[in-house]
Amino acid sequence: MPFDFRRFDIYRKVPKDLTQPTYTGAIISICCCLFILFLFLSELTGFITTEVVNELYVDDPDKDSGGKIDVSLNISLPNLHCELVGLDIQDEMGRHEVGHIDNSMKIPLNNGAGCRFEGQFSINKVPGNFHVSTHSATAQPQNPDMTHIIHKLSFGDTLQVQNVHGAFNALGGADRLTSNPLASHDYILKIVPTVYEDKSGKQRYSYQYTVANKEYVAYSHTGRIIPAIWFRYDLSPITVKYTERRQPLYRFITTICAIIGGTFTVAGILDSCIFTASEAWKKIQLGKMH
Repeated sequence: MPFDFRRFDIYRKVPKDLTQPTYTGAIISICCCLFILFLFLSELTGFITTEVVNELYVDDPDKDSGGKIDVSLNISLPNLHCELVGLDIQDEMGRHEVGHIDNSMKIPLNNGAGCRFEGQFSINKVPGNFHVSTHSATAQPQNPDMTHIIHKLSFGDTLQVQNVHGAFNALGGADRLTSNPLASHDYILKIVPTVYEDKSGKQRYSYQYTVANKEYVAYSHTGRIIPAIWFRYDLSPITVKYTERRQPLYRFITTICAIIGGTFTVAGILDSCIFTASEAWKKIQLGKMH
């Protein structure tokens, strides 16, 4: 007897003349196809869309930075002359720089009565501060006005990613124009290292920060009021990492197969139950007639 390979077919075919179409089956079949189409499009959208996941860990992510963090500061002091405005930097490693001028620019405002300071500089990865003041001026003014608007204060690379909403410029837009002109301002910053890794594996290093602030009048040892705008910072040991991910193809295919198989199975069970109940009801009605 010749070997029949067809005996391995687990999907045996039923002749069409042995099947019976019904209106209920047609309705269920149409709803089933529409449901499968909806789920397929939803999964396809999720497969095409890039997902950004985040994680936390304790480490210094940017070990190649030489222990430095780039800082970008843009601040306007509408009532203080540019020749009086200066940037001072100091930290716990012994750095104490008065009147930092590298990569900085002063733009006169209000016909020279005010000043806009824009600067790019670096700080060490240790607690410290930088402050805008009149300390570097050759002659201290009598009543320096430290009312100000902070346009930008950011650390590290600029991240412009749609799916990441962080506090990369938490002080941007801070308005202190109505504060006491002779008051000093303390901004206490907690800097959080942040890493963004795209699908190609390229990493960008930035920093988010939280801020608390206070306003007070400070007197020097001579009794004069010398206000300043202080940015006191400390680094968090926790690093936030954002990673771009896309759903693997095998998972997408597995999900689609599960959707199709599961939907047809449930629809078949539902149709069978309805058909059986309908046939039983017909037999009951025929029994009553007889």
